[in-house]
Amino acid sequence: METQKISTYQRTAQDEVRTNLELVYTALKEKGYNPITQIVGYVLSGDPTYITSHRNARALIGRLERDELLEEMVREFLRDVL
Repeated sequence: METQKISTYQRTAQDEVRTNLELVYTALKEKGYNPITQIVGYVLSGDPTYITSHRNARALIGRLERDELLEEMVREFLRDVL
């Protein structure tokens, strides 16, 4: 497997996805929702009502493309298991 070099732009984009996802997770948890099921629902459907507006979470997640969210989640999962 060939090593992939990540540009500064890619790193910044990944950091934004991670930061926004963490903020959304926290907001969902604070409102009593199961953050995992809500985020999965959003990623699968694109329906923003899966995400609370508490702490501006809906606007934060709306700034990101769903494929970017999914890519970052898979990257983190694989980093943990490999």
